[in-house]
Amino acid sequence: MDYILLIIGFVLLIKGADFFVDGSSSVAKILKVPTIIIGLTVVAFGTSMPELSVSVTAALRGSNDLAVSNVLGSNIFNLLVVLGCCALVKPVAAKWSLLKKEFPFSILITIILLLVDSDFSIMKILDGNQGFVLGRWAGLLFLILFVLYIYATVKSALRSRAEAKDMEEEEYKTMSPLKSGIYIVIGLIGIVWGGNLVVDSASNIALTFGWSQTFIGLTIVALGTSLPELVTSVVAARKGENDLAVGNVVGSNIFNILLILGVSSFITPITLDVTAVYDTIILIIASIVVYVSAISKREIQRKEGIFFLVCYFAFFLYVFMR
Repeated sequence: MDYILLIIGFVLLIKGADFFVDGSSSVAKILKVPTIIIGLTVVAFGTSMPELSVSVTAALRGSNDLAVSNVLGSNIFNLLVVLGCCALVKPVAAKWSLLKKEFPFSILITIILLLVDSDFSIMKILDGNQGFVLGRWAGLLFLILFVLYIYATVKSALRSRAEAKDMEEEEYKTMSPLKSGIYIVIGLIGIVWGGNLVVDSASNIALTFGWSQTFIGLTIVALGTSLPELVTSVVAARKGENDLAVGNVVGSNIFNILLILGVSSFITPITLDVTAVYDTIILIIASIVVYVSAISKREIQRKEGIFFLVCYFAFFLYVFMR
C-alpha cells in the first residue's frame, strides 16, 4: 500500500506543480516578464514546490534526514541528470548573464551551506565524528539571502522589460486572470497533499527495508520531486528555449537551498550526520564541473551530457554502497 501511496503522492506533486507553473507563468506573461526571469523565478519556484512540501513536512515531523537529503539529492539530480538529459536532446547554450550571476551565486550558497553545517571548521569536517547542526540562525540567513535574490531578480526583470521587444513570439500560453488563479490554487493543493503522502510512504518503505531516510531522500524522493524540473527543462530544450532549461535548473537549486532549507531549519534546527556534509561537498564539486563545462564553450554539449549522467550513476552507487 505504501508503494501505491508513494506513486499517488508523486503524481499529485508533479501535476500540482504543472498546474502551478501554468497558472503562474500565465500571470507572469500577462505582466510581460521576460522568459529568463520566468525560468529563474516562477517556473523554478513551481518546480521546487514538491521539494518544499516534502522537506517542510519532514521537518515538522522530525524527519530531519529526509528534509536535508531531499534538497541535496534534488540539486545533484538537477545538475547531472536534468542538464545531462537536456544536452542529449540538444546541446544546451547558457545565457552569459546566467553564467555571470545566478550560477556562481548557486555555487556560493552551497559553499555557505557547507560552512554553516560545520561551524566554519575544516577540522570538524575532516574529523567526521562530530555532530553537525543547521540551526535557526542559518535558516534565517538563507531566508534573508532568498529575499535579496528575489529582489535582485525582480529588479533585473523590470530593467529588461523595456528591452523585451519580441515578447509576443515566446511560447507561454496566457489564460484569464481568474483561470490563472484557479490553476495556482489547485496546484498548491496537489503539491501539499502529495508532499504529505510522499513523506509518510517513503518513511514507511525505509523502515520496511531497513534503509536510512538519508538514502530514501537522496534517491527515490529526490528523483520523484525532481521530475518537474526534468520534464520542464527537457521540453524547453527540445523547443530551443535554452534560457528556460538552464534557468529552471539553476533557479530551482537556489530556491531549494535558500527557501526550502531556510524554512525547514528555521522551523526546527536540523541535526545532520557527516554523510550530509560529504553530500554537500559532492554537490559543490558537481556544480563547479557543470559550470566549467557551460562557461568554457558557452554551451553544454552531448558528450558532456553523457559524462554528467555517468557521474550521477556513480553517485547513486556510492550512496547505495555506503
